[in-house]
Amino acid sequence: MQRILNNPDNIVEEMLEGFLKAHPDLVEATDNPRAVKSVYPTQGRVAVVTGGGSGHKPAFIGFCGENLCDGIAVGEICSSPTAKAFLDTFTAVDGGKGVACLYGNYSGDNMNVKMAVKMAKKQGLTVKTVVCNDDVASAPFAEREKRRGIAAEMIMYKCGGAMAATGADLDEVIRVAQKSVDWSRSAGIGLTPCTLPAVGHPNFEIKEGTMEVGVGPHGEPGMEVRPLETAAGMAKIMTDVVLGDFENDLPIGDGDEICVLINGMGATPLNELYVLYNEVTKLMKEKGISVYRSYVGNYLTSMDMMGASLTVTKLDDELKKMLDTPVYSMGLRQK
Repeated sequence: MQRILNNPDNIVEEMLEGFLKAHPDLVEATDNPRAVKSVYPTQGRVAVVTGGGSGHKPAFIGFCGENLCDGIAVGEICSSPTAKAFLDTFTAVDGGKGVACLYGNYSGDNMNVKMAVKMAKKQGLTVKTVVCNDDVASAPFAEREKRRGIAAEMIMYKCGGAMAATGADLDEVIRVAQKSVDWSRSAGIGLTPCTLPAVGHPNFEIKEGTMEVGVGPHGEPGMEVRPLETAAGMAKIMTDVVLGDFENDLPIGDGDEICVLINGMGATPLNELYVLYNEVTKLMKEKGISVYRSYVGNYLTSMDMMGASLTVTKLDDELKKMLDTPVYSMGLRQK
């Protein structure tokens, strides 16, 4: 393993020190070193919080900023933040109108957020939650509540943060964030495994000349292992999986508008992500589907994993307005 490290056991602390020094226009420390807050005020409006394990940059602290997330609970590499980190993040950003905690569907996050919400309630703080579960490959539609949260988490932050910025109440922020999740589906393809710094070697295997369809960000098993495809072949596989799942409740077809998010898993060159995006847009055009907004880049990664995911969000006027809202953060800047 050849990495830019000092002591692998201290990577999260050292990363946070560097992040706070690099982005004083966006974020600041709190009394808890694992709770980071935005410099933008939350007084008089709903505050938006997320959190998760480190190793997925720019998620999660990269989405702390204007009209996005107001606070981030920070966990160890691929591990959930503690309940105390979530609680301290809630209290650090509370502006008197409640807190919307938007996070991904992983067992550790579920457990610690639920504990933190209960503790917050005892302190008189109202926290409501939305759990992102967009990964089509991780469970069948009939068991959608078991699906992982992956790149659509960014869409959830974008829509929830935009609604909070309007001054809407907590129930409205939660409604729109939940709608963005319900109207989003994702599928990914992994080409190489990722390496945990403290371990020093990959935590799973993807053999040369193969690809794993639906692999999770921590190496969770996908749908199937297949021979390596061209970019066009990968685009078709992911598009078929995602649009096929929409057929269960929100069919997308001729005349519909969507948001397309191509997310790199950490080591995939941007050149290749744009090649993949180009192939996806060709497929959508053939179906008469209009791409209203697109995002291409690294948003929710898995350290040094090679691969990419496709997220499609079906749009109406409300969601288009949320996605059009300007944002300013390390991981996403939009005028």
